[in-house]
Amino acid sequence: MTKLVLRFLKPYWHWAVLAPVLMMLEVAMDLMQPRLVQVIIDQGIARLDMEAVVRTGLLMVGLALVGAFGGIGCTVFTMLASQGLGADLRGALFRKVQSLSFGNLDRLETGELITRLTNDVTRVQEMVAMLLRIMVRAPLLLIGSLIMAIVTSPGLAVMLVVLGPVVLFILFRMTRRAYPLFGIVQEKLDRLNTVMQENLAGVRVVKAFAREEHEIARFKATNKALTVHTMQAMRTVAATMPAIMAVLNLGVVGALWLGGRQVIYGTMHVGALVAFINYLTYALMSLMFVSMLAMQIARAQASAERIQEVLESEPLIRNSPSAIRSFAPQGRVAFEDVSFSYDGDTRCPVLKNINFIAEPGQTVAILGATGSGKSSLIHLIPRFYDVVEGRVSIDGVDVREIDEAVLRRHIGIALQEPILFSGTIRDNIRYGRPDANDEEVIAAAKAAQAHEFIMQFPDGYDTMVGQRGVNLSGGQKQRIAIARALLTNPAILILDDSTSAVDVETEGRIQEALESVMDGRTSFIVAQRISTVLNADKILVLEAGRIVAEGTHDELLTSSRIYREIYESQLGNGYGAQDN
Repeated sequence: MTKLVLRFLKPYWHWAVLAPVLMMLEVAMDLMQPRLVQVIIDQGIARLDMEAVVRTGLLMVGLALVGAFGGIGCTVFTMLASQGLGADLRGALFRKVQSLSFGNLDRLETGELITRLTNDVTRVQEMVAMLLRIMVRAPLLLIGSLIMAIVTSPGLAVMLVVLGPVVLFILFRMTRRAYPLFGIVQEKLDRLNTVMQENLAGVRVVKAFAREEHEIARFKATNKALTVHTMQAMRTVAATMPAIMAVLNLGVVGALWLGGRQVIYGTMHVGALVAFINYLTYALMSLMFVSMLAMQIARAQASAERIQEVLESEPLIRNSPSAIRSFAPQGRVAFEDVSFSYDGDTRCPVLKNINFIAEPGQTVAILGATGSGKSSLIHLIPRFYDVVEGRVSIDGVDVREIDEAVLRRHIGIALQEPILFSGTIRDNIRYGRPDANDEEVIAAAKAAQAHEFIMQFPDGYDTMVGQRGVNLSGGQKQRIAIARALLTNPAILILDDSTSAVDVETEGRIQEALESVMDGRTSFIVAQRISTVLNADKILVLEAGRIVAEGTHDELLTSSRIYREIYESQLGNGYGAQDN
């Protein structure tokens, strides 16, 4: 955790230095107060010297104002440093998440990442803020109080030697027990965020299946688990403060008893006893501050380790040192003995021995049952994942030898689940090419058969898209996603079942419009409807991760039993009769 904090605190080192310096000023002023109280009692009140009382009282007020200046200044600079650290840490985490590959993100759940970007960063930020104040205040107050207590009454100061180790033992026990508990609390918070994220994203499915009570029960169970572990951790911490207060009160009672005897026997003045009790309180209170800091460090340590885990994660997909950064592909895509598994285990591959070539300008359609590996196959082209065996090449160049950004700049893709961002429809269409002008945006929307429904909105292309496109239908979102892919003018176009949510008539218009758009560029179409792929230059039929048939529509009707069964089920008597 120390390295993490120092790394992100470095840009704010001047604030981080000024805050403790000003805290030193506040502590020095605080340590003077009991001594001045002693003067008022022993020299002013005892001798009935009003002038000494007034003079010393005014001095106390002046010192208090100076101390207040130091305390306020320390707080201001502490906030500047800790808030800056928090902002930079969140930014670094977000940048790291953006740099991670699909494989990394498959392992890290969305709710878990949200917790690390928010709650965990806040814990570290709060710890730094407390550290910059208490890190100086507690040790200085402790040392200063010990010195002043010894100066005031060496005999009574022996009490601190007895009480100090007791307080330290309490703190040690608390920290040792609390640290693992706070780690568990953060894990439970991860789970809670995951449940909330899943439920909010899938609220329509929940309502469609009338599963509200089930989701409420699931959330309740997760929330209860978080509450139970939080209470367990807080009980451990909560017991610390009363224990330290008990030690403090015993110390005050002991000081009053021993000091009172000395006052009665005339070996000690009342003012000195009052001053000693104040210094005793300061010393033990400083240890209490340490307990607060120890608690905060225990919580922050667990959070820092989780943050560090993300920051130290290495993307599974990385550019080679000699990656090609100047590339203008013609669009020849070749799969050569490709096998792929999401976990890298060659014993259970998702794709097995895939071999085919898509020549520049060809349209390649991919058919197959759910789970046959269609989406996995096309995800290897833009290198969302790396092959386990074999290679995927574009114009004879292995995609692993091409810079990721350069590679993906020449590939337009409309994913199976269209994702839209909050903003206008125009902004969503030109997401991959922000500098596109309105004419280009409209042309892409027309090609995707989106222009007509967009213009039906009162604000047209300036219509605001709700979170995840909530105010658009599934078909509308798919057409905007296709327009977004087309606008980048890619050499290779991938449509991953991107017309599944539109009706047959609209799909036909999209296919007709796409014919001119696809001309001259290599296109891959993943589809469930066989009508979508009838005119493809090449059709691949996948089954259990293998290509079991390859050819044109006419060729496959005669050579592939599987393709023929798909065709007859959809466009034969059953499917066709229903459509008509």
